[in-house]
Amino acid sequence: MEIIEIPLSELPVAVACCPVTGDLLVGCEKTLVLFTLRRQNHPNMTQQNIQTPLNTQQSSSQNQDPTSNQVGSFLDFERSVILHLPATKPEQVALCAGYIAIQADLEVLVLKLEADYKPNKLELEESLEKPVDDVAEDQADFLILPRDQELLGEQAKDCDIPVTIEKTGLEDKGQNTFAYVLFRRFTPDYLQGFSVEETRLHSLKLQPFFTSCQSLVEEPACVFCFFSLPTTGYLYSLKGRVELISIYQYPEKVLEAVLTDDLLHVITQNALQCFTVRCAAVAARFEDPYIDTTMKACPPWSLEVCAFRMQLFIGLRSLRVCGCHVILFSTADTETPEETERNAKRRGLILKEHTMLTGIFLAVGIDPTTTPALESLLSRTFVSRKWTMSSPKVTSTVGHGWNLYVVDTVPPLTLYKEMVEYSQQYAQNNQHFQSLWHLLSEAHLLLRAALLHSSQLQHYQSNGRPTESLPEEHLVIKTDRLKMEEAFRENCAQLGDCFSRGNQRHCHQALPYYRMSGLSVTDIMARNRPLSRTSPTYGPGFLFYLKHYLLEETDQQLSQEAADEVVDIFSQSEPSQLINACASPTMTNVNPTRTLQILQHLEDSVGVSVAMTITMATMLLRLDDLPQYTHLMERHAEMVLVYGFIEEPRVLLHSGGGGQQTNISATALTQQMAKSQPGLLVAAMVGLHENNKFQLEQVDHMFEVLGCENSLQVDFWEAMLMASSQEPVIQELLFRLSSIYIDRLMRTSTDKPGSASLVHKSLKSADDLINSCSHYGALYPWLTVLCPPQNNSLQHQEALHKMQSLLCGTSLSLASVMPLLESLSDKTLWGFSLHLLFATRKGQYGRSIEELLDRCPQAIIAYANHHLQDQYMDLWWQKLLPELCNRTRSGPANSILLAALKETLIVVAMETSPTKFLELIPDDGTASYFLPHLLTSSHKHLLS
Repeated sequence: MEIIEIPLSELPVAVACCPVTGDLLVGCEKTLVLFTLRRQNHPNMTQQNIQTPLNTQQSSSQNQDPTSNQVGSFLDFERSVILHLPATKPEQVALCAGYIAIQADLEVLVLKLEADYKPNKLELEESLEKPVDDVAEDQADFLILPRDQELLGEQAKDCDIPVTIEKTGLEDKGQNTFAYVLFRRFTPDYLQGFSVEETRLHSLKLQPFFTSCQSLVEEPACVFCFFSLPTTGYLYSLKGRVELISIYQYPEKVLEAVLTDDLLHVITQNALQCFTVRCAAVAARFEDPYIDTTMKACPPWSLEVCAFRMQLFIGLRSLRVCGCHVILFSTADTETPEETERNAKRRGLILKEHTMLTGIFLAVGIDPTTTPALESLLSRTFVSRKWTMSSPKVTSTVGHGWNLYVVDTVPPLTLYKEMVEYSQQYAQNNQHFQSLWHLLSEAHLLLRAALLHSSQLQHYQSNGRPTESLPEEHLVIKTDRLKMEEAFRENCAQLGDCFSRGNQRHCHQALPYYRMSGLSVTDIMARNRPLSRTSPTYGPGFLFYLKHYLLEETDQQLSQEAADEVVDIFSQSEPSQLINACASPTMTNVNPTRTLQILQHLEDSVGVSVAMTITMATMLLRLDDLPQYTHLMERHAEMVLVYGFIEEPRVLLHSGGGGQQTNISATALTQQMAKSQPGLLVAAMVGLHENNKFQLEQVDHMFEVLGCENSLQVDFWEAMLMASSQEPVIQELLFRLSSIYIDRLMRTSTDKPGSASLVHKSLKSADDLINSCSHYGALYPWLTVLCPPQNNSLQHQEALHKMQSLLCGTSLSLASVMPLLESLSDKTLWGFSLHLLFATRKGQYGRSIEELLDRCPQAIIAYANHHLQDQYMDLWWQKLLPELCNRTRSGPANSILLAALKETLIVVAMETSPTKFLELIPDDGTASYFLPHLLTSSHKHLLS
């Protein structure tokens, strides 16, 4: 045992210890003094923080149990912070994880200590010099009642309680400040007969709450503040958003209350009562972001509290809770020592006032006994306001008949079973839905709090902590954790049943609770089967759950019996959902014959629709009835069918396992359409992509599964290029198509004209794409001269025209296609044409002219007529004319070059002046050849 003496300069009136850090808070009449727990080593006398309230997450070397025995070390406290409250007289204080709560007669104030602040000494001195807010002598006979007030969060700084911080720690170099968190003031209603004694606050407590992912030495996820009036209790949540969680209305006057994580224990003069708390509901929302979604659920913290049970005693005076034990003190005295002392003083004061007034009357010569009016006046009591406003005295130790009781609380599992048994009387009556839901929600929160406790135990053990130091109820929870988890799943199933049969307003809650129960859809269907087969009715919550289950992309498949039951459920309850149910991947094993009969009956009643037609066609495919399938698919036009696929895409693709690319699978309808209606399949895939039903990679994977990656997949890309308006998608498609076209050109370059090829015939020809897609440009006229269409196979010619068309357009990025062309040889004319188009797109006309004159001079005039226009017109005489002159002069007679030279001179003569034309004529004695063109230029010049 270690004894620590802490000297104080003022008389202490209250003390509190932080359950997280072990720090001490001592409340005096006008100040609060914070003492930080530290460990000191004997040899070096160095100090090491265990935890401070301003930073509760320390390093692993500091996260030690403060009570563990270590050789050569002992515990000590250092005074670190002093809070001055000149206008408040604390009666109770509380400390937890940096939060400080102060309770006066009718006020509660909660502050949060913070770090990294340098206090202003001048400001501190001025605040310390302020006069104490005492009652002035001339106002002693007046009663001033402040108004009832509640200030939460940042608004709490507007309260009229000044607080000043003074740092006194010698080794703690960090500076401290504080923030107002909560302020609550109560005012006695004298008009209703309430006195200050009946409105006096008590049982102030700050309660930390740890989640399953935290250790016992970390900062708690939630901190709650509880305080109580004799008839009402208040529970606030402090971390995050400050708000009132619960209000407790006691059936009779409460003397003392103790808050725990799962229960609130209160005592009256003759009874011990337990109330539910909402700490677990608040902590669950801090711990799990999926709470209150379709994945998980938890009863709201705004749920009304209720009393669990009551035990009668005689003369209860004090209450303490330690783990699963409730410790009670009682006395059989009819009047408490406090009341005896107070009444004695009151009688003495009344006698003193009566004697003093009688003496005054006798001194002036009036005998009050002879006057009935004066005698009646003296019989009244004139107890001063100071007496009624005085604080209660400390209970005297004088008395007899004191008793000590230790009561064990009911284990959570036992209490849960009692609540479930009690709820059976509400389960069969929908009119008691609210009572059933409330009772099951209380059981849910009870089990959730117990599971959080057991998770704390597991975290405690994983860090090497001894379990001998844990409270007894933690060891019990460890032993029964599996049973509690089973009970928790059972409770979720019960809540799911409650919401499945409840009203339409809360039916969506059935989905998350059924998911948390771990039950299969078959089990849930069995729990919701109607009792009467003649008039089956299903609750809206169950139908909501079933619809969401069928919408999920999962690899699980229902058996034929279960799938047929699903069809029956929707055909009887919601026929409009029957088509969506049949399209679910979980319904693969459904009986097609029976389902087709139900669909035909539904079609007869509601009429023909494209979704109904597609669903019935799917069932016919399962029956291998291709003629009837074809007849049904011919009911509607192609675009109408595409709209039907967009409405229900799962008839074509199943993306099991959360929609991942690797899990995409094609249905039987998709496989059949790939064989018989490839154009419809491609159009449907384009519609699904453009309506964000599937990603591009998912559709690609589907074509790979079908074995159509070199046929329908390319058709899909070409169709996507016509439909898409997203620039990143367009560039990706252009690159993919360029790769495919070049690959086809290389594979078909050796094919002979008219030979059969293994390449699939495209749905769109080059002319179709040029006429319908702006990304494909019209082929330049000189390409026909350069690459005659009779030189290769039809498939090769088609791929060449599509690639040339992309290069003739303006959408294809040259940087992306450059690596593809660099790997392509230009020895062939079709390869040379692609390289020439690339150079032309880059503006390299001079180089292109030279290469074209070398490889195919017959196409030079067509090339020049198309490209050497406007700002490039001068290339006719600056580049093309000199090249033709040099080549005709140095080489043998070439009719192609001479014809090209003649065409070039005609253009030059028309576009240049006679003087400019003379400068272009070479001086090698061939001027006579150019004279006719010079005359043409002169004649044109004269006319202009």
